[in-house]
Amino acid sequence: MTRLLLTGARGFTGQHFAAAAQQAGYEVLPLSSDLTDREAVAAEAEQITPDIVVHLAAISAVTHADEDAFYRVNLFGTLNLLEALKALPKPPSRVLLASSANVYGNSLVSPIDETTCPAPINHYAVSKLCMEHMSATFAEHLPLVTVRPFNYTGLGHDERFVIPKLVSHFLHKASTIELGNLSVEREFNDVRTVCETYLRLLKLAEPGQIYNVCSGRPVSLNTVIDQLKQITGHELKVRVNPAFVRVNEVHRLCGSPVKLEACIGLLQHPSLEKTLRWMLTEKQ
Repeated sequence: MTRLLLTGARGFTGQHFAAAAQQAGYEVLPLSSDLTDREAVAAEAEQITPDIVVHLAAISAVTHADEDAFYRVNLFGTLNLLEALKALPKPPSRVLLASSANVYGNSLVSPIDETTCPAPINHYAVSKLCMEHMSATFAEHLPLVTVRPFNYTGLGHDERFVIPKLVSHFLHKASTIELGNLSVEREFNDVRTVCETYLRLLKLAEPGQIYNVCSGRPVSLNTVIDQLKQITGHELKVRVNPAFVRVNEVHRLCGSPVKLEACIGLLQHPSLEKTLRWMLTEKQ
């Protein structure tokens, strides 16, 4: 059985990916070490001797209070992992690194493809782009594949993020909710499709390449709110809280899936309604 080393296994994406990978026949081995502990990461990697690696662990909330942590974990934690993998007697046959579509910033291009010049506008995005550039120095030693997922959600998503926050308020029939900019447009894809994409890329992706993980179907927050109203029959008063409006807000983030689908084939994306119904019913 193929031994798959997974970082971030206890996180939102990691839990869904671990289940999908196990169902696909992989032996999933979560990394338990703190990524910022170089010696511990090296020792655990040597003990596991993985066949493939999926690196999902990261500080992922743009609003995270400790700005230094973005770099300690996302950049230097990844460096520790790659150094550990490079030192193995037999390197893994594939290493998938999760970056983020946030690296594109407020691009004037839409939909965004992988040739679009990154222009990050927050520490999370900068740390991810730094991680990409740093990891490129390992290209001669490790078969790296980098993914830039656009926004996605699903069951178990932290309520610091806007979709699960909305779902929770509708589920509990709250009277009001405070949000930031309602006019922003994002892809709100399904975490299950993202996991399926990663599994396909492990087998089909070309090492050294970057792939947008996206659907090319952006929607506004107002559309999400309208769909939740239709599903639940509940009316929710939305208030814009200026404290939640980011100065460097990315207004529209829509990706081109052309390169991805040329590599792994077409994807079946659940409708946003199906994803929202899944989140609503399973949380009851």
